[in-house]
Amino acid sequence: MKVLNRVVRVVPVVLAVSMLQAIVPRPAPDQSEPIAITGAVIHVGDGTVIEDGVLAFDQGVITYVGTDANSPAFFNHQVIDVEGRHIYPGFILPNTSLGLSEVSNIRATNDVVETGDINASVRSAIAYNTDSELIPTFRFNGILTAQITPQGGLISGSSSVMKLDGWNWEDTLLSADGAIHMHWPARTRRQRNEISGQFETVDNEDYANQVQVLHALFQDAITYTGSPVNLNLAAMQNVLSGDAKLFIHANEARDIVNSVQFARDYDVPEIVIVGGRDAMKVKDLLLQESVAVIYESVHGLPAQSWYDVDEPFKVPFQLHDAGILVGIGGGETALDSQRNLPFFAGTAASYGLDRETALAMITEHNARILDVDDRVGTLVVGKDATFFIAAGDALDMRTNQLDEAFIQGRLLELQGMQQELYERFYERYAGQPVE
Repeated sequence: MKVLNRVVRVVPVVLAVSMLQAIVPRPAPDQSEPIAITGAVIHVGDGTVIEDGVLAFDQGVITYVGTDANSPAFFNHQVIDVEGRHIYPGFILPNTSLGLSEVSNIRATNDVVETGDINASVRSAIAYNTDSELIPTFRFNGILTAQITPQGGLISGSSSVMKLDGWNWEDTLLSADGAIHMHWPARTRRQRNEISGQFETVDNEDYANQVQVLHALFQDAITYTGSPVNLNLAAMQNVLSGDAKLFIHANEARDIVNSVQFARDYDVPEIVIVGGRDAMKVKDLLLQESVAVIYESVHGLPAQSWYDVDEPFKVPFQLHDAGILVGIGGGETALDSQRNLPFFAGTAASYGLDRETALAMITEHNARILDVDDRVGTLVVGKDATFFIAAGDALDMRTNQLDEAFIQGRLLELQGMQQELYERFYERYAGQPVE
């Protein structure tokens, strides 16, 4: 009887462990032998497409990209023929709280916002949770790299670029503290009317004070000597020196203009606009100041009632056509919607952009904006072997079906919560008539 009781108690534990592994796969092991993938349609990420291509990699680094006809012999490689399937660079998601927020209604699972308006010293990297159950759901769609970004306040802290696989934050770190995020105060805000219960737009009465707080921060940062120690002012030195970019979160045209002029007044060398809903209205300023844009409203609503309903879909093409470096993000959508990043690019490709340029906006362009283009973003010899193999067009949700995915040559386990649920209920209901 004692043995039976022991078995009964162990079984649930085994099942729980099995379920946990299915939902959050263990990190992939290092690449053990050189691999050459043949017969592929290779989307390099810079607009180039290689038919009947070969991609080889060893020790996590790409060693060959080209046509099969010109490829060397791969005697010591494991050769895999993918028969016309597509190879893409891993998609790069900027401005996300992935790994910082798990369940929005459970406070203990959220580490994305600090108290106060000025938190320049906050580092997202050290708070990043590699065991987040959301991470596998992003990898399903080909997102293999992400800029993990704190939120809230006027200065929310520094972001870091992470690989979406690893045992801990040190394992996953690709680039540390590459940007400080400033949320320029909006002149208006939405609030609920206490009488009608309807949301309405009202003036931001704190606008002038909030701008003055930012002025005081930058003035103090310029004169900061290091003594006494002030962590916020110390963190701002990287922005002033150009070692870190200033990511300005702004949408309205006047806010973009005011924030860029503000940053230039303090000689900030590297500026990126995040959001950029009205960026086309101030394109001349952005071009003049060499400011890149991470556009985040592809699937948003038009800013004004008189705009075309498809106005947000066109902006990536318009910005690109104007000569502005533009990447596509999804940070203004809910966290569980940001996994749709490739489909945001797919929508933009239906409104002016050719598909390879749209692809570049979530690969090469985002890599350049995040200063990680020496490692990821394109499939080039010497860069990380971070890519995936898909059945078809990765920007179309109907054909974005990943067969395999690699991060630095490590073969990922793509199992997760959705697959677990699908398999469970498929086994239960397969073959039954639909009523």
